[in-house]
Amino acid sequence: MNDHRLPRELCRLFPDGGRGRSLGAPLPPGDLVWPDPGYTGQGRPILPAFWMSDEPATAETWALMRAWHPHSGLWPLLLDESAQPWAVGQVMPDDPRQIDHFTAEGFMAEVWQEWVAQMPSDALDELEPFGAICPGPAPPGALKADPEAVAEWYAGRLAEKSMPLGLVAAPRGADALAVMGWQGALHHNEWMVPMAAVVRSWEERFGARVVAVGFNTLELSVAAPPVDPEHALHVAAEHWTFCPDNVVQGPGDLQGYAEQIIGGHSWSFWWD
Repeated sequence: MNDHRLPRELCRLFPDGGRGRSLGAPLPPGDLVWPDPGYTGQGRPILPAFWMSDEPATAETWALMRAWHPHSGLWPLLLDESAQPWAVGQVMPDDPRQIDHFTAEGFMAEVWQEWVAQMPSDALDELEPFGAICPGPAPPGALKADPEAVAEWYAGRLAEKSMPLGLVAAPRGADALAVMGWQGALHHNEWMVPMAAVVRSWEERFGARVVAVGFNTLELSVAAPPVDPEHALHVAAEHWTFCPDNVVQGPGDLQGYAEQIIGGHSWSFWWD
């Protein structure tokens, strides 16, 4: 009988030592990544933030690790730009239980209000047809495919960029962002936890899955994208509050951005 117990190094990622968890897929060579030396643990024991492979991951390896997630409790991610921040430990983990205190609606309303207050009146044209009035989160999309299958497809595409594999002790991708201490949106929002609440909401409304992260990038697969212009425009408004650079440094307004994301099975975010 094969011994599927979680490898000892991966057990260290869990507060309970990985009790009862298993991994029936071969683990490639890799090592644990610890938080920034200045990290205090926020009153909790300091654990490794995540595990990272030494070599680029194949699509097959990502898929195997994803299939074992229910048993291992380890969410697989492709990690772009491995030298910074991953290899040098530029991560500041958060307690994922804090995500429960935030909502996508609250985050969107707060950011919309703050940004609109700072914008010249003639710049509000980029937010048409909403202008100064926050429309709130968009309605859910209709599933066009199985979310896990779409995630596997997107991981296969991203794996062509030769990125290492990350494994995070988290029940879902949104929580993995907080657990691993990802700081990619730091210049937009100083705390990742409220943004993780937004990603949780996208997981539920649009069948989104967190597939890859980079120094200042986030890649999601999307199984229930908006497929009509009005819905896409509403989703574009959400994306503007989550990642303004996607719109401002992209097409320049919500209308143009909506045209980019309509029917798309992946969402890519980049913060300047």
